[in-house]
Parts: sequence; structure tokens; C-alpha cells
Amino acid sequence: MGEKVAADRFDLTARGRFRERLGSCLDAMGTLLAEGRFHGPEDRVGMEVELCLADSDGSPRMVNEEVLGRMATRDFQSELGKFTIELNMSPRSLAGGVFADMAEELRIALRYADRMAGEFGAQVVMTGVLPTITAEQMVPTSLSLGDRYTLLNDQIMAARGEAIQLDITGAERLTRTFESIAPESACTSVQYHLQVTPERFAPVWNAAQAALAAQTALGANAPFVFGHELWPESRPLFFLQSTDDRPPELAAQGVRPRTWFGERWIDSALDLFEESVRYFPALLPLLSDEDPGAVLAAGGAPALGELTLHNGTVYRWNRPVYAVVDGVPHLRVENRVLSTGPTVTDTIANGAFYYGLVRALADEPDPVWRRLPFDQAERSFEAACRHGLDARLSWPGPDGVPRETPAAELIEGTLLPLAAAGLDAWGVSAADRDRYLSVIEGRCRRGVTGAGWQTAVYHQLVADGKDRAAALRGLVRRYCELARTDTPVHDWPTRP
Repeated sequence: MGEKVAADRFDLTARGRFRERLGSCLDAMGTLLAEGRFHGPEDRVGMEVELCLADSDGSPRMVNEEVLGRMATRDFQSELGKFTIELNMSPRSLAGGVFADMAEELRIALRYADRMAGEFGAQVVMTGVLPTITAEQMVPTSLSLGDRYTLLNDQIMAARGEAIQLDITGAERLTRTFESIAPESACTSVQYHLQVTPERFAPVWNAAQAALAAQTALGANAPFVFGHELWPESRPLFFLQSTDDRPPELAAQGVRPRTWFGERWIDSALDLFEESVRYFPALLPLLSDEDPGAVLAAGGAPALGELTLHNGTVYRWNRPVYAVVDGVPHLRVENRVLSTGPTVTDTIANGAFYYGLVRALADEPDPVWRRLPFDQAERSFEAACRHGLDARLSWPGPDGVPRETPAAELIEGTLLPLAAAGLDAWGVSAADRDRYLSVIEGRCRRGVTGAGWQTAVYHQLVADGKDRAAALRGLVRRYCELARTDTPVHDWPTRP
């Protein structure tokens, strides 16, 4: 989101020219795949962490430009809202003590961000949706400064042709309309990147799709949106509705939303890029100076700028990423379904579970996607959003027939052993494996996620006589205090 683009208004030929260039980019990618020009196996991972900025009372602080301006590092950048920033962590090999290293880098970065934010009356909060954000604060002036954000907002609103409508029913019902995509800025997530070879891309992506429901159930951390208690993991549906460029009539016809689970298992990375070009009109039809065919003919690796720009406006929960580093292209799976937090340890544990489970599922001789219908995987994902660890998820049994199983039981009994075997296959140290998977096990055994803790504390504060706004502020203050201890959330007390 932070990449700079030149703001411009487009004439009637812009999308046609951009579409032609997208075709050239797809042809070039097909050639790169056919000729095997991609990086070989490296098993490299990376992580992006989106963070909220809040004041001492737990309310959002619109100061990201000031905080970033004070920072002496490029590891942090702006996000969509003025009260959000993003940390881009260093890529590294998935082996040895990788998770302990990632945890230490994240702790150091958060302490630094907290110091810089403190100079402007703010602190960093790791959560999926800051509970104290109000709908009234979600206006165009709350969007970060920058041409990309303005242009993206203008294009989505122009495509939609009317106000964005939020309508989510959980424990309570939220209905609001907005004149911009500002509500999207309230969503803060963590993205886990995994670099893979072209041959491994489809099995890894399919495995990641199959894992989404379990990931979401155990990582739920966004129960409140604009002061309303909704689902344990409200962020996916909230994000979908906030970025929806379809008017209701097109949605009723079954036109695909830009925030998309997908509709099938794949055979190649090219399947996903082709779908994005085929199904979604360009929001930002900005042409680069590159001729992909000419770069290929000269023996180079084209940046495929139009394809990567367009791909960044299609919000899959597992998104394909193409990039060129040191003149050699590579492919990554970007897993972007989970809310941030609550702690460094929780965030790294979620990553360890994901990387281990994906490796084990991708390596299976009879992979799960041959036994689990895609629509059942999608329904399980929605159930996980709605019910967290109380959801019932579809998963193939020993006979290969999918059955619904309570999420905590499925994760602890079936998926955790797979994740452990996957981490062993990556070459992760036993200490790292056991340290972080024990956090996942603890959540399942106690039935506590970030969302569960948040709702329990909120209702306790209301029972103690606090009104809604005061209870939400008290919740965020307590959340921040405990997050800084780095004690996993399933061990947090619900009372002071």
C-alpha cells in the first residue's frame, strides 16, 4: 500500500492500454515459467506487520506522518490510515532458530516505534481492529497523505458509484454508510511471506488455502468494529465490505468482490495472475516505461510493473507475489488473513503454525485439496470468522471423507502434529518448534484467543458499571499493558 504512484485522472483509453500491457505481462510470465528463469529453492520467509497508533486513553492518533518523519529507518512505512504504520521485516531462511530471531527483531522494532510514537502522544497497538475507533473518525481526511491512497479511494468510489455500505451482524449489528474507503484503514493485519519455486507454488498455495479456517479460528483478534461487538474475527468481512467496488446490483449478479477467497484449487501460479486480469478491471491503470517482451528478448528479468500493481488491488487472503531481486525473479505466497497481535510471541507462534502446516500439507502424497471440496474450505473459513475456536471446521477424516470437527479439537489433535512435522522438514530447531507451537496448544486447551480475551474484559467492565465507550477505552489500555509483557494471550488475566 505504501508504494508511491503519480496521481492522475485517466482518459477513456487508459484502461484499454493498461489491459494490453497486462496481456504482455502475462505472456512474459508464461515465458519465464516455461524457461525456468526463477530463483531456485531458498526457503526464505518474511513478515509485514501493520500497527495502530493510539493515545494513552486508547483512542486513535492521526500522527503517522510525524512518527515516520522522525524515524531513522526505512523498515517502517505509512499505511492507509493516518493512525497506522507498517513494519517490513528482513527476509531470512526458514531454518534453525528463525522464529526466535524474528521475535527479537520484532520486539526491537516495536520498542523503537513506541519511542518515536511517544514523542507525538501515541503508542503502538498490535490488534486487528482498534476497538476505540469510531465511525465518525473514518472520513477522507483520515487517509494517509500520498497520491496512491487518494487515487485508490477515488477509483473505488467511482467504480462503485455510491456510498460504501457496511452491514455486519454478529453479537450486535453494525450498519453504516461511508463516502470513502476510510473504513478499510481500521483493518490491521500481519502478512507472512514464503518464497517458493514455480513447481512448488500451486501445492503451497492450495495448502495455505486449506489452512485458512484453522488459522483464523486460533488467531481471531478483531471482535469490535466501531464500538460494536461482531464476530471473533470481524476483519475479513469488514475489509471485504470496505473495499467493495461493486454496486449492490453487481453483487446480486454474483460479480466477484476484490476481497476474495477464490473459487478453486490451482495448478500454477499463472492461474491466479490470469484470474486477476480476467475478472477485475484496473483501478490504477498506470503504465510503466518497460516493454516486458523486449526485456525478455535481451535476456533480462522484466519487472512486470503493471501486473504487480494490478495484483496489489486484488485482495486475496493468499496472494501471489512476483518480484525481481538482484536481476532474478521469484514467486512468493503472501498469507494475509490474520489480525496483528496480540503480542510478539502470539504473532510469531501464528507464523510458526502456518509455515509448518503449509509445508506438511504441501508434501502429502494424497494432498488435502484432493479430498476437501473448495466450497467446504470457504464455508469453514466463514465459520472460523464467525465463531473462532468454537467453530466447526470441515476436514477429511482417516477415510478421506470431510467431516465437521470443533476447531480446537481439529487443531490440537490433527493439525498441530502436522505443523510440527512441517517445521522439522524445514529444518527449524526443536527449541523454536516446541516454544511456539506450545502457544498454539495452550490457546486450544484453554479456548482463549485475542478476541475471546477482549470480549471477556469488555463485558466485565460493562458489568462493573462502565458505559460502552469507557469500557472500550479500558479494554485497550489493559490490552496494551499486557501486550508489553509479551505473555501469550491465553495466559492473560481478565481482571486487574
